[in-house]
Amino acid sequence: QVQLVESGGGLVQPGGSLRLSCAASGSNFRVDTMRWYRQAPGNQRELVAAITRAGRTDLADSVKGRFTISTDDARNAVYLQMNSLKPEDTATYYCNADATKWGISRQYWGQGTQVTVSS
Repeated sequence: QVQLVESGGGLVQPGGSLRLSCAASGSNFRVDTMRWYRQAPGNQRELVAAITRAGRTDLADSVKGRFTISTDDARNAVYLQMNSLKPEDTATYYCNADATKWGISRQYWGQGTQVTVSS
């Protein structure tokens, strides 16, 4: 099993910044692509950002120019730097990773962290 634990959510005013972190833990695993999704009440879960093991990134149009995704050197943690936050960014943010453990590849999810943008 691979565990993903998010942190860094909270309440921030419009125009503010937050940095989300997600750490992968376990034994004998390799993480490939890592992603951030978000889901607001009444909405479907949407992909916000992704980063491959090679460092290639992809961002949703709604966050381009404001959010940045990155990983640590070991590729076992992923970060989402969120700047110029808007009320419509309010959602629960989930970390997601493609990981291979004992030759079996599957997706893993974190428990989610709440981000609220409000004055």
